Amino acid sequence: MNSTPDCAASTDAPLLSVADSLNDPLYYLVNFDNVVTWVSERYADLLDEEERDFIMRFQSLPVPSKALLVRMVMRKGEHFRLDRLVYDEIGEAQTALAALIEQGLVDTSPCLTLEQLFDLFTREELVGMFRDHLSRPRDRKALLKDALTPVFDQALTFDDWHSVAGQPMASEVVRLTTMMVCERLRLMFFGNLRQQFSEFVLADQGIYRFEVVPFTSDSRAFQSRTDIERYWQIHDCLERFEAGHDIDAVLAALPPRLHDSVWLEARRGRVLYAMARHCERQGALKRAVELYAQSHHGEARIRRIRVLERLGEHESALALCRDAQNVPTSEAERQQAARIQPRLHRALGMAKPSVEAPAPVQRCDLTLPRSTSVERAVREHLHSLDAPVFYVENTLINALFGLLCWEAIFAPLPGAFFHPFQSGPADLMRPEFYPQRESYFTHCLARLEAGTWQENIRQRYQEKQGIQSPFVHWGALDEALLALALECLPPAHLRLWFERLVTDIRANRAGMPDLIRFYPNAPEGSARYEMIEVKGPGDRLQDNQKRWIAFCARHDMPVTVCHVRWCPDEDLS
Repeated sequence: MNSTPDCAASTDAPLLSVADSLNDPLYYLVNFDNVVTWVSERYADLLDEEERDFIMRFQSLPVPSKALLVRMVMRKGEHFRLDRLVYDEIGEAQTALAALIEQGLVDTSPCLTLEQLFDLFTREELVGMFRDHLSRPRDRKALLKDALTPVFDQALTFDDWHSVAGQPMASEVVRLTTMMVCERLRLMFFGNLRQQFSEFVLADQGIYRFEVVPFTSDSRAFQSRTDIERYWQIHDCLERFEAGHDIDAVLAALPPRLHDSVWLEARRGRVLYAMARHCERQGALKRAVELYAQSHHGEARIRRIRVLERLGEHESALALCRDAQNVPTSEAERQQAARIQPRLHRALGMAKPSVEAPAPVQRCDLTLPRSTSVERAVREHLHSLDAPVFYVENTLINALFGLLCWEAIFAPLPGAFFHPFQSGPADLMRPEFYPQRESYFTHCLARLEAGTWQENIRQRYQEKQGIQSPFVHWGALDEALLALALECLPPAHLRLWFERLVTDIRANRAGMPDLIRFYPNAPEGSARYEMIEVKGPGDRLQDNQKRWIAFCARHDMPVTVCHVRWCPDEDLS
């Protein structure tokens, strides 16, 4: 736990510069060069021989060759047609390719499968190349490939394809041999394979703005080479599974349980969970139970209980159900286990389990003219100058939390921030997020009792306007809404909401009521706001909504569930 929330982390490296994408035609090369330098400096002790060799070769290239390589890296796949490598700022592609070929970074005679040819060439080009082998040249491209597959079932070099096709090929093809190395460098820089190099351009053009967080020597995604290899191994297994590969083969390639890395074990657990869900859908229930038991995914235990129930193994299901209620991974798991347990009791001939009666929730029923939006219809019906109503759903409480606790969320802790394009800390959804920042959050939430919370939120709203945040959706929070929220929402209720939110961010930042009505002129001591969940005809409360409403009711917070019926014979407004 960090006990110094006001301390500033030292910065061992300058902030990464971003090229001017509007005025510099080689902006992408500048950005990629920055990534290579950043990774080579911060991961020098973890780079393998292949990565070091690539960095050395890349840095020795002439500028046009560097630029062409980066252009290929930023495109899809690793095979490229020469006639498509045309860039004004690079000049003649053959000249730029010469140095890449000399350095072994490009293969001029790659082996290509028929499928790869079909990815590279158009239907018309393929018909011209294979016209001597096609009986139905007017077919769609997919049918043409199906017709040729039995004949051409092996990967061939480009020259061999020219020979067997018997017709001129539409363009020569080269292969970038270092695509996987560049992907690993991207992984080390971003800490994930979700973000692309286009993040630089989005930041440069002001489309995305990110909080500036100091980087220290241990501010990196991976602390060991083993973790990099494990990440890649898990990612590869997921891709193979999603591509339809044999589950047993994928499981054999998946690393064993990772006791020394919570976040990598969570990624591994998601792969196992996906496989288990697939087996369950296919009716392989016993296999699904085995895979769910190996996964630490947040929903794995509940799915395992449900499958055991389907298998008639009620005693095993009940034992797990009790575990889920006594030591739940989340409120959602406890809620679902409580719903399943009575069925298991009936199946085993046991008495119905006792259930704590929920706190009563205010209900209202409205009959309104038909509208395309039930929330908008209710808002317009209830809204008045004395009691304005806003559609906020999950945005308002999340935003107030994000603004009040900004420095806790963006605290420069080891492993949280390691590149300049993060909208939030890397461990936001991990169990250690709150414990590692408990002192920071204590410091921030203390403002609610100190009476400085309103001023602090206003200041953050002005200072941080437009900066990416996992909690603040700037388009949903204007100054009028913020002013009423700060005036009417009691700090005691804010503390309760915020404490609930931070204990399970993944589950609790959704499910909040749709509308909020403020009573700025209410007399002293009475409620100055009301949260309203809207349900149209046939609509029912979702589980996360039930949990939020029950929480509010349990703490005497004004919350209402509004059920709407449409007036008969009304046209759409």
